Amino acid sequence: MSHALVLGGGGFIGGHLVRRLSGEGHLVTAVDMHLPEFGQSPAERFLLGDLRDRAFCASVFDRLYDRVYQLAADMGGAGYIFTGTHDAAIMANSAQINLNVLREAVRMPPGIIFYASSACIYPPPDAYSEVAYEESTAYPAQPDSEYGWEKLFSERLYLAHARNAGLNVRIARLHNVYGPESAWAGGKEKAIAAICRKVITATEGAEIEVWGDGQQTRSFLYIDECLDGLERLILSETAEPINIGSAEMVTIQQLARMIIDISGKRLGIRNVAGPKGVDIRTSHNDRIQRELQWSPSYPLRAGLEKTYQWIKYQMRVTHPAGDE
Repeated sequence: MSHALVLGGGGFIGGHLVRRLSGEGHLVTAVDMHLPEFGQSPAERFLLGDLRDRAFCASVFDRLYDRVYQLAADMGGAGYIFTGTHDAAIMANSAQINLNVLREAVRMPPGIIFYASSACIYPPPDAYSEVAYEESTAYPAQPDSEYGWEKLFSERLYLAHARNAGLNVRIARLHNVYGPESAWAGGKEKAIAAICRKVITATEGAEIEVWGDGQQTRSFLYIDECLDGLERLILSETAEPINIGSAEMVTIQQLARMIIDISGKRLGIRNVAGPKGVDIRTSHNDRIQRELQWSPSYPLRAGLEKTYQWIKYQMRVTHPAGDE
């Protein structure tokens, strides 16, 4: 029976990953500063602590793991990473975590160590002529935010340790992962969860606010397919960073209209000033099709319906008088 370590196991992707691995029969150690917000973790053990602390990080590596999944980071949606207010914390916190993790991984080498990177490492669209970003377009480097710069630096950090210390590294550039159990309030929620919340709380005939002109274009990856892609990557020989994301593109305006349609309400959209990120970006999937013999295919509409209903239920539980 293999033993997996999930760093960031109390977060959105990490929580789902712990559940998937546990259900497949792996022994799982999960680590985070907080327990999962939505439900109890099925991890064999859950270690509460701050991976920025070198001593705590060292205590986590108390055995040889078959797999280490490094998902711990200081992150959030556009309202958190694109305002500039949190840049220093985002870069310093995440870099410190990765430096600590790699120091211990060299001391106690796992079978495979996975690092979760981001589509934010790619340059803005005016620096690249195509809509879909293939992996090689990360260079010349021009990430869209300080969050993206830290992710790109950490990619290189993991690859350097693969070359110099013999670590068996896998890196995925994840593209806008969404689904149930993601943050939907508090300032770190991402676009889909934020729009769902706004639609759920809006009264019939009202308008919801969408940041920017709504023409910024994205693709979104449902959480179950994200985990499918990670599993295929872990089992592959792909050692260089690779995209894991959907190629189904929508504008944010189209996304909002889709969620409004799911709600059954008659609502308008008011575009307002706000952090919105780059104008256009989606995943280029030739490499995952070629090297992993797979690419995401789950329809956005189906994932939105599940996510909307889950957030609606959560809002009824936490705000029973104000969910409609």
